[in-house]
Amino acid sequence: MKLFSLLFLTLFLGKGCDNNKNQDINTAIIEYVANTRGYYQKVAIEKQMVSVSKERSGNDKIVPTKITDADWKELIAIFKEVNLDEIKDLKSPTEKRFYDGAAIAKLTITYKGTTYEAPSFDHGFPPYEIKTLVNKINSFVKQDNED
Repeated sequence: MKLFSLLFLTLFLGKGCDNNKNQDINTAIIEYVANTRGYYQKVAIEKQMVSVSKERSGNDKIVPTKITDADWKELIAIFKEVNLDEIKDLKSPTEKRFYDGAAIAKLTITYKGTTYEAPSFDHGFPPYEIKTLVNKINSFVKQDNED
């Protein structure tokens, strides 16, 4: 009986510590901003809705769009693979933003009351660890522009 209890507690406590695998994106707010002096784009994702802003003043009329179920499932799977605690330490693979070769990009995720911010990186060239997530976020902008 002691062995059974020990195994049960080990499995139960082990599951509780693995917070990245159980992340619920429905409680997250994801914001991606890319900008230069003449360019601005902000993508916000919350509760299966995506909003895209093209004006840094925030005066443009933003119409939230529902993310398709297929895209939402894919986004959830990608989000579960991101280690939120390590986002602050990511390194940009390129430095084009330092000489106006690329817009400056920033990814911010607010999850369960904690905000996780990636250091700035080049728009179009995110750190490897968040590349899939950033590319998925930007795919919603392309879809928005096609409509």
